[in-house]
Amino acid sequence: MVGFDSTAILARLTALRAADAPTHGGHVLSYVYDSGVAAIDQLAADAIRLVQPVNGLDPTTFTSVAVMEREVLGFARELLNGGDDVVGTVTTGGTESCLLAVKTARDVWRSAGGEGRARLVAPVSVHAAFQKAAHYFDLALDLVPIDQETGAVDPAAIIDRLGPDVALVVVSAPSYPYATLDPVTAVAAACDEAGIACHVDACIGGWILPFWRRPDGSPLPLWDFRVAGVTSISADLHKFGYAPKGASVLLQRGRDRQRAQYFATTGWPGYPVVNPTMLGSKSAGALAASWAIVQALGARGFAELAESCGRATRALADIIGDIDGLRVVGDPVGPLLAVAVDESVPEHRRVDPHHWADRARRRGWLLQLQPGLAQADGTHLPHTTHLTITPVTEELLDELEAALRASADDVRGEPAADPSAVLGALPAGLVDGPLDSDTAAGILQAIGLAGDSDDPSGARLPDDMAPFLALIEALPHEVTERLLVELLARIVEPPSR
Repeated sequence: MVGFDSTAILARLTALRAADAPTHGGHVLSYVYDSGVAAIDQLAADAIRLVQPVNGLDPTTFTSVAVMEREVLGFARELLNGGDDVVGTVTTGGTESCLLAVKTARDVWRSAGGEGRARLVAPVSVHAAFQKAAHYFDLALDLVPIDQETGAVDPAAIIDRLGPDVALVVVSAPSYPYATLDPVTAVAAACDEAGIACHVDACIGGWILPFWRRPDGSPLPLWDFRVAGVTSISADLHKFGYAPKGASVLLQRGRDRQRAQYFATTGWPGYPVVNPTMLGSKSAGALAASWAIVQALGARGFAELAESCGRATRALADIIGDIDGLRVVGDPVGPLLAVAVDESVPEHRRVDPHHWADRARRRGWLLQLQPGLAQADGTHLPHTTHLTITPVTEELLDELEAALRASADDVRGEPAADPSAVLGALPAGLVDGPLDSDTAAGILQAIGLAGDSDDPSGARLPDDMAPFLALIEALPHEVTERLLVELLARIVEPPSR
């Protein structure tokens, strides 16, 4: 028997975890979805431990997997107002749900006689997972520009793009960058008439929008399976379902359509392979945790947590709207806010949202910086700062308000970061050709983001992110993407021997 010191191993892991951003307590306003209910976290952990050795690959062998998935899907179907013809799958996260929605649509389009390269139409604010899906499954990505001030898309602009080569249209409920509820009803009706699939990406909203109301108490426009043209919906359990990463649900309208999602083969000498998802062998842990949380909370529990998020979101929107020099973008739906500079006030009163987020970070609050984007029609989306609001935010509003106001006071009148100084340090001809790994690493070192050659794990993001985001915005996408790939790859490389 191999001997080991479990205490020492876990002590090192504890030390490593201490360097992470906090996953509880509400100080990280992105990535983290803290219910604030400690008993829910403990229940999820206990459920994961019970199924730790289970392989989710085969629900005929591990029948608990089939029961848990069936019950989670049943709850999700009812939550999203699906009929008996709505069936689905629990996936390992929103990206897998989005990939499978696109793969299914492409295959159904082909089986219906589609020829050539299929097209995927969506607003430019659609989650980047759909860019990944289009890349993986070789669809032409047709992104529709959105309004610069509000982040909203004109439904007519999407409908005008419809044609026989379109395999799928994607709309969001809501979009992640701007919390905009896309015009699902109008777009889905046009798709239905044209015989085109329409997917609603509700990865972030699917488990909370069913309980959401506008500030005046009025219900939201229809966006779920009550809309006839909606063919599929993705909704992440590990967001406002409060489950551990990674768990999501993909629901499809129609059994035959959903079966196109599967991969199956008996054409090898091993066991028959039948997979509804991208993965074969997979942990049942996140599924078990999700199932346990659904059992514990039910619709009433999710509604109570949603109400807390709603109160905090409305209060926070009012607070930010009262900070001179900042504005909330558009008409946010759900527990998300995008914050931009208020250009209606004189320059000396404006607050750059990226400088603001950097100062808030120094005060212990992690907000997410989003770069600006040049759209295909020549318009430019402003850079913003994103906040995700969770149930614990409500208890911290006074503390958070003080930090946000003080951070704004610190940087009011300071212009947005200028990337020219960093750009001047970059090698001439940077964008003339592809970057190899060593060249990319050298550039990262030149701008202070990389460790040395003997310690690639020293690669890091700067303390102040505003100049880095300005650099991302200023460089061509293919250059920044290559540099970011190198940065993340170097972080996990073993040191040289």
